[in-house]
Amino acid sequence: MSALPPALASLISHLGKLPGIGPRSAERIGLHLVQTEASQVDAFSQALLTARQQVQPCEVCGGLTETQPCRICCDPSRDSGLLCVVEWPTDILSLERSGAFKGRFHVLGGKISPLNGVEPEDLRIQELEQRLEPDQVREVVIALPSDVEGDATSYYLARLLKGRGLLVSRIAQGLPAGAGLEFADGLTLSRALEGRRELF
Repeated sequence: MSALPPALASLISHLGKLPGIGPRSAERIGLHLVQTEASQVDAFSQALLTARQQVQPCEVCGGLTETQPCRICCDPSRDSGLLCVVEWPTDILSLERSGAFKGRFHVLGGKISPLNGVEPEDLRIQELEQRLEPDQVREVVIALPSDVEGDATSYYLARLLKGRGLLVSRIAQGLPAGAGLEFADGLTLSRALEGRRELF
């Protein structure tokens, strides 16, 4: 029988479902929350609810935003002819931290993975194609993970876009194999972007 009160055990269980939070971390966070000032917990819970209600995908790029379109898509100083394709919205945050990319972004929402039932039509590929001409895109930079699904998706996109007369490049393999962009530091991402190469 657990010595924890049921409400605390439930809180720890929910915290443990968050990415990067193991059982011990969930327990420490849960214990901290129930022992801290009620006003701080209220502020934390309100911030959590507000973020969940107000943050949404950008209707253009698929990144995270509170306004439509997002600030990156609206920024006139960004190079609209340079479009970086990423897997998830969090990848935009990682690339922005590097400070090396001055174009715009497009979130696919996953990778092609037939074994997991993810086909090209399940991703935001059609939306990507629709952005090419209005934005006068001249180069598409593919910044997907260097794993089997990431490679397959990159080559699929390269073949699809090459026929449109675009330069299609992929960030250099300065990233660890099998790892996502969220685990790379700014310098690694900066060098990967600078060392991108044309596919085919």
